[in-house]
Amino acid sequence: MCWVDFIDMLLIRGRSKKREKAMTLIELLLVVAILGTLGAIAVPVYTDYIGKARNSAAAADIRGIEGGIARFQAERGRPPDTLAEAAIQNNLDPWGNPYQYLRLQGIEKKDLHGSWRRDRFINPINTDFDIYSMGKNGDSQPALTAKESHDDIVRANNGAFVGLASEY
Repeated sequence: MCWVDFIDMLLIRGRSKKREKAMTLIELLLVVAILGTLGAIAVPVYTDYIGKARNSAAAADIRGIEGGIARFQAERGRPPDTLAEAAIQNNLDPWGNPYQYLRLQGIEKKDLHGSWRRDRFINPINTDFDIYSMGKNGDSQPALTAKESHDDIVRANNGAFVGLASEY
């Protein structure tokens, strides 16, 4: 008999076939710890992926709405007063909030009551019209530098930029 087998016999009263096939509590806890660690890594990555996909969907929706507004403007010579006037049906962003639209062309700034979107230099980000999603938090402010506006998906530079307000 090997000395290792003798120590096993003394400590655990011999080996049984049942004992060799079963998992110990420590092995089970180790498996649970590994699964917990993998879950802790995977959940934030998945959440970030979903957030990026929603941002991309909102940007694509804004491009589509922009195309509908451009068709309306080509036919009538002016941007529509509302999205409904341009017969644009898909008015909800990926978070379930309506897209915000504001006609700027042909309207005096004083008549807009400060509702036009502004960059960090307090300049309007568009001169024809504004279309944006209020983002994940569903809240927004006219200044893109405001904390509530950082997650907004905006159209800026008259359509040259569509994306997160924090990246503009």
